[in-house]
Amino acid sequence: MAKILYEVKQNTNSASSAFGKWFANIKNLETLNTRRLANHISEHGSIYTPDVVFGVLEKFRSCLIEMLLESKKVKIDGLGTFYCTLENQKNGAVKKEDFNVGKHLKALHIRFLPEQAAEENISSREFLKKAEFINIESLVKGEETSPGTSPSPSQGGENSGGGNTSGGGSYDPIDEPNGD
Repeated sequence: MAKILYEVKQNTNSASSAFGKWFANIKNLETLNTRRLANHISEHGSIYTPDVVFGVLEKFRSCLIEMLLESKKVKIDGLGTFYCTLENQKNGAVKKEDFNVGKHLKALHIRFLPEQAAEENISSREFLKKAEFINIESLVKGEETSPGTSPSPSQGGENSGGGNTSGGGSYDPIDEPNGD
């Protein structure tokens, strides 16, 4: 089973309704760049060399961006769908004919919606069920963890991920902006 490392941190944002509460945050060990991912893929019994895999991944990246910039969604079967959304400036244009892209648009975002078909579901709730959670402090202290005994977030416990399980995005109250 996959092992997700986390640490528990206190919300120190005094403007937050969750001020002083404790929440789990992912502890990433590293970030793989395209070259290292290509090496990893080629080590999984692939007949393709790392350079061939790297070339395919690079072509995928450039074509994904090209398709998104042509207002197309890109669905990768078994993984999910990439698509774009717009972020507008506050208060918008007073009249439709006054709307100006340069003035009223704040950002163009790339979004990702995980696969949700029953056999390949990696939505937030289903992904949560597939992972084992290990508190990074238990590794530092040298404590043993029991594989496959990850309690559900509602059960709490040493290996519980806790926090947001609502799907549809992440909620990190520690980095929460002013307000809720």
